[in-house]
Amino acid sequence: MASARGAESGAAAASTGTSLCGRGKLIRESTKQGNDKIARNIESAHKTSLAKGGVGIREKKPSPSLAEFIDKRFEPWAKASFEKTSPKTWLDWYRPNLRALKAFKQLATCKLEEISTEKIAAFTAHRQSQGLQVSSVNSSLRILRRVLKLAFEWGASPTAPKLKLLPGERYRERVISTTEEARYLAVAPDLLLSIVTVLIDTGMRPDECFRLPWESVTWTNGRHGTVLVTHGKTKAARRILPMTPRVRALLEARWMKADKPDEGWIFSAPTQSGHVEKLTLKKQHRKVFKTIKDEAEKNNGKPVRPFVLYDLRHTFLTRLGESGCDVWTLARIAGHSNIKPSSRYVHPSDDAVLGAMERMGGHKIGHSDERPVRGTNARRLLTQ
Repeated sequence: MASARGAESGAAAASTGTSLCGRGKLIRESTKQGNDKIARNIESAHKTSLAKGGVGIREKKPSPSLAEFIDKRFEPWAKASFEKTSPKTWLDWYRPNLRALKAFKQLATCKLEEISTEKIAAFTAHRQSQGLQVSSVNSSLRILRRVLKLAFEWGASPTAPKLKLLPGERYRERVISTTEEARYLAVAPDLLLSIVTVLIDTGMRPDECFRLPWESVTWTNGRHGTVLVTHGKTKAARRILPMTPRVRALLEARWMKADKPDEGWIFSAPTQSGHVEKLTLKKQHRKVFKTIKDEAEKNNGKPVRPFVLYDLRHTFLTRLGESGCDVWTLARIAGHSNIKPSSRYVHPSDDAVLGAMERMGGHKIGHSDERPVRGTNARRLLTQ
């Protein structure tokens, strides 16, 4: 009996020793530690963290729907960012397009992580079926792209699906000739005359011009003074623009007439904002074209083809590009965030390319027959 029990205990000890050795080996491998004591301490720490809930598999947080994310997070952010600094951006771009996104239930009720290119294509087709132009459809798609990108950055969505805009978007191509400009200004009332002159001589966006305060005008900078643009579509809209002689004359006349104010709107008007708005000039703008048309009929001439105030900015930038201005300078003057929109105004001619190569002077392409002067010979030439 005694011998049998001794044999059992020996077998059990041998078995336990083998299992302990095997377990110790697994702990060392999992912790990547060669020392048994250190390996066991690491394993004990992991077990404690697991028991406290510090590690382990966690339940995935549900993703909100597109409409929920817009209402609770994106719209408050956009409203706070643009309602005061750039109300036109909020009212004319963000708000209507966000409403369009929420109105399309197939996309609005969809979870952010479930939004696919197929569902985006369905929204695009829906907007096209409403008879909208390509630029209007792309405007909604740009807002959707912005929403999905911020949802990804803010951790509300695990992905940000790629989104393609529709091709064939039309840009403003109306360029006003100097003759049309002169005929328009000849019959425009004082307020409209001043604003149109500023727009066509500086390339400001109409809303930037409407919101100019007297504090932004500096009469002593440069040749004819400068104007600081503080409010605009993007951060790049903040810029300093030089005044042309006729812009200086018009603004100085208004300043003198207003008893040389230090602050206040340059183009003040009895509106809620206190300055001129787009609708303020609408009737005057139409009346100018009617007057030109009546005069043309009397003299058997041609009327001026109507244009919108934003065409004045396009005209200025076109003229600036034709004058030989480089794309980087044009982007700075225009207040563009990058050179992509500016590049369509700059079209270098063959003469401009040849002139640029000639101005390189000593950096002409090819090798010179003369060997460069180095070392002692170069120092001798410099001291002569």
